[in-house]
Amino acid sequence: MCGIVGYVGSKPAKRLLIEGLKRLEYRGYDSAGVAMLLPPGSTPDSGRIAVCRAVGRVSVLEEKLDAETAQRERAGRPGLDGTVGLAHTRWATHGGVTEVNAHPHKDDRHGLVVVHNGIIENYAALKTYLKEKGHVFASETDTEVLSMLISELYEGDLERAVQAALREVTGAYAICVICEKEPDVMVCARKGSPLMVGIGDDEYIVASDPSAIIAHTTQVFTLDDYNVVKITRASGGRPGELRTSTIHNVPVTPKIVQLEMDLEQIELGGYEHFMLKEIFEQPKSLRNCMSGRFDAVDGRVVLGGLSKYTRELTRAKQIILTAQGTALHAAMIGRYLLEDLAKVPAHTEYASEFRYRNPMIEEGTVVIAVSQSGETADTLAALQEASDRGALSLGVVNVVGSSIARMTDAGVYLRVGPEIGVASTKAFTGQVCVLTMIAMFMARRRFMSPDQCADLLREMEQIPAKIERILEQAPRIRKVTEKYVERENWLFLGRGYNYPTALEGALKLKEISYIHAEGMPAAEMKHGPIALINEGMPAVFIANKGRQYEKVLSNIHEVRARGGHVIAVATEGDEKIKEHAQDVLYIPDVPEPLSPMLAVVPLQIMAYYAALARGHDVDKPRNLAKSVTVE
Repeated sequence: MCGIVGYVGSKPAKRLLIEGLKRLEYRGYDSAGVAMLLPPGSTPDSGRIAVCRAVGRVSVLEEKLDAETAQRERAGRPGLDGTVGLAHTRWATHGGVTEVNAHPHKDDRHGLVVVHNGIIENYAALKTYLKEKGHVFASETDTEVLSMLISELYEGDLERAVQAALREVTGAYAICVICEKEPDVMVCARKGSPLMVGIGDDEYIVASDPSAIIAHTTQVFTLDDYNVVKITRASGGRPGELRTSTIHNVPVTPKIVQLEMDLEQIELGGYEHFMLKEIFEQPKSLRNCMSGRFDAVDGRVVLGGLSKYTRELTRAKQIILTAQGTALHAAMIGRYLLEDLAKVPAHTEYASEFRYRNPMIEEGTVVIAVSQSGETADTLAALQEASDRGALSLGVVNVVGSSIARMTDAGVYLRVGPEIGVASTKAFTGQVCVLTMIAMFMARRRFMSPDQCADLLREMEQIPAKIERILEQAPRIRKVTEKYVERENWLFLGRGYNYPTALEGALKLKEISYIHAEGMPAAEMKHGPIALINEGMPAVFIANKGRQYEKVLSNIHEVRARGGHVIAVATEGDEKIKEHAQDVLYIPDVPEPLSPMLAVVPLQIMAYYAALARGHDVDKPRNLAKSVTVE
């Protein structure tokens, strides 16, 4: 949610900033804007900062920017371009979706402009104070309050003004600031919301996401909380400079790293949508996820990120898995895996609820935070609460160097590559894969024999190839989906390991097709929700072979008896299921603990084709953001 791109260098910034915003579109937003320092000259607005904002997609902003540039040039004024600039995509929190509330926000005294991700919690008190100081506000946003606060404290040194302002702020922020009075300077800061600086050849690209940087440089550093970076443009033979400090002006040495991604990974590559691409990438992404992490011959799981804490994990008395959304469904499967394979008590928690009650964190408690982005605000807050109470904290995240990865004691990266589609697919299967390996890592050291471990690992090695067989059925899954796509209410039902899979299937359908869907344990249906079933209502049952197969058949009968239409996800070779379901989608046979990684794939494909049939924007569903960085 929300995106920041900033540029300091010698190249024209306009196209670079717009390109960066387009690469951030997947994060979710409702408006966008740019601010550029106009080059010096003889016209009245030379050396001034020009701001252009628009409601809607980045393409709307781009058209407006081009139109305003052409109009200015016809009038003999400089176009809206320069070599220092900021850009932003906004996801509304404070104030409605209007142009005046869109970023960037300008102060009323010094020609100072701010873009901001996050929430300033004490903005109301600050606004009252600033109004008393004579500042006049145009928007409803907390960000404009921040721009005015920096302005109030500005005494000729932008870096010092930003540091001073942030010492007065409560909340989360990633900000970039430029000022007409210091045309070669950009100041950026971060607390609780991601921000990184890419270092090029005498140029710097600042962004909230590496996808906006990768086309220009692979050398980056990530700002830590309460850190400020002053970027000075090369000028008059003087090279560009970086100065990193805390908000209290204590110098900090940033750690520059190589980005572990390439441009191809964030391009569509011939697919119509990123979601479809990422569904079809799952065999490759899971092979990457597993690579080098286990030996199926000797029955060993080797997770380097956990090796330091092997003793603590072996002796763990309870494990709490905390997450939100899709990651929570993966965590729920992780609970089954940990209890079934490693024989350790496990619980799942909504991260958003965890910190606001009094969770039982005793000696021997391990908390596992699961997140694709590693920046989920609720999960970060839950993790902080667990750490404060003395729990060993582990992270299961996709983004290297993200906040959760840095906050936890240890962890395992997914290694599935960038996920651009808002509706998570390959990250989910990657999370389940990593949690399976963690469960087996612990199980082998607790109760599981080498032969048992080797058998399951050999089956795991076959998961990518088995997903490829499911993907070959995409045309058939599309036809089945289109039979029911006009129905506004669906049920997704499963038992055991595949109850969370049913929840995930329902969430996918809701997220991108806007069809109301409920996921639940199959046995729970008759305790109330069965009243919802009417003639022709689609009910998707995960009915693969397993310990509760016959029980699932009984639940199918209950739905059929009330006129519901059953779509069964069943095991290859199961002819019996055809007697009970109107439509059957087959997945290869696999041991029950591994079945969610297969069973979810037809549900992902169904959701994709349902959204397509209903004419929705698959990669940018309404009201949603890829990374939810506010509580």
